[in-house]
Amino acid sequence: MAMSTAQTPGRPMRADARRNYDRLLCEARTAFAEHGTDASLEDIARRAGVGIGTLYRHFPNRHALMSAVFQEAVASLLARSHELAKADPCAGLVDWLGAIITHAGEYRGLAQALMSTSRDETSALSDCNVPLREAGARLLARAQESGTVRADVSIGDLMQLTNAIALAAEQAPEDPALAGRLLTLTLQGLKGPRAAAG
Repeated sequence: MAMSTAQTPGRPMRADARRNYDRLLCEARTAFAEHGTDASLEDIARRAGVGIGTLYRHFPNRHALMSAVFQEAVASLLARSHELAKADPCAGLVDWLGAIITHAGEYRGLAQALMSTSRDETSALSDCNVPLREAGARLLARAQESGTVRADVSIGDLMQLTNAIALAAEQAPEDPALAGRLLTLTLQGLKGPRAAAG
């Protein structure tokens, strides 16, 4: 989570700064849900009852605000990865990929932002990308060690793939089953029963 300039390491935020921070997060969640992650930051600040300067003191850029908003979802996904580490290795990995797609598709624009910053550790969104990639890498390694997933598959490729599927599904809101179909198609490939038997 992006640290506010209103606090310093080892010292908690002042009460008024904490209230502003919490209001900004609440309004950002609402705005991102209603308008996508490109919602107006000025409008978020106004709805929180603060000036745009206060928003930027807490969150120096849009990605910092997005990262703070999505930390709860990231924590939930990390907890899910620990649960899935006890499941069948391949099934656990597949369930994890589905959960990532669901998360990336929750807010319009999130999949694109995660995809564009997936390898940029200087982005504030690395606070989302890095822990998720590490959790996924553990599940992938487990599936590869079991022999159920090819050894040449990388977690970077899988994360980009899940964001691409979420982005495709975002463009077709009238088809809520699209993401699941695309994930299944990707994992099973194009071969029909005859090709698989031959």
